[in-house]
Amino acid sequence: MANLTLKQLRAVAMIARCGTLTRAAAEMHVTPAALTARLKQIEDELGILLFSRTSGGLISTEAGRTMLGAAEAVETVLERCVEQIDVLRGVRGGRVAVGVVSTGKYFAPMAVAAFGREYPGIEIRLVVGNRKQIIEALREYRVDLAIMGRPSSEFPTEHRTLGEHPMVIAAAPEHPLASRERIALAELASERFLVREPDSGSRTVYELLADRISPDRPRIAMEIDSNETIKQAVIAGLGIALISAHTIESELKARRLVVLNVEGLPIRRHWLLVRRADHSLGPGAHSFWDFMLREGQGLLPRLSLRSVH
Repeated sequence: MANLTLKQLRAVAMIARCGTLTRAAAEMHVTPAALTARLKQIEDELGILLFSRTSGGLISTEAGRTMLGAAEAVETVLERCVEQIDVLRGVRGGRVAVGVVSTGKYFAPMAVAAFGREYPGIEIRLVVGNRKQIIEALREYRVDLAIMGRPSSEFPTEHRTLGEHPMVIAAAPEHPLASRERIALAELASERFLVREPDSGSRTVYELLADRISPDRPRIAMEIDSNETIKQAVIAGLGIALISAHTIESELKARRLVVLNVEGLPIRRHWLLVRRADHSLGPGAHSFWDFMLREGQGLLPRLSLRSVH
């Protein structure tokens, strides 16, 4: 029946539930006569009786029970639809995929945990990779937004600053330069540097620093694609490293690593929250964006670093 409406389905369901036209009309805030006319119209259009008229009231026929089942199914679908809309609005849930460059994995889980406490209904997926991998994830819409140091120029992005991201020279406590109050950049020319892979943000910063240290550049002793491995290699005395201070917070506190007092350092970069400018965020992702802009700076590691001039 092409002309059957939700209003008619609900009328049939109410009559079946109440058992009489009088009670059903009262529940629907219409007159018994108006509801009687509506039921007759439905039955005439269907060409079949939906209720048997008995002295005890109205009893659903097989056709009536079929209509009642359809009405209940429609109501269920509508309820689920409303729930899904609420999810998309961020009212009771939602989803967000967050990309984080590997240097940020030392604080990002705490930020995600804080967000989860405020928005327990939102499902969060955390994607960790080097800068190239996170840019690719943004390009392919596999993540909604990213926490990184430098956005891509290959596609339109929008970004906001979360807070300071200092880069330092880390060394083992036994290193000959560890006790020096001031170290000239040129003195690092003979040092063995442990560096990240070419596609990482840390490697880009190292290349810029290396040009300042010496025209010939310091020797790269080892190229390593993991901050954790770099830290362990520095602790073992295999060399020194330009590294994010946020990745070595616990090692500094435990005196397993020290920061060398090199002139012009720390290099003070910034953590950015990045999203595609040509893509609208869903409610869950938008909630994360707003949360990080509001709380992000306070979630970053707090280190007391001396600037050397």
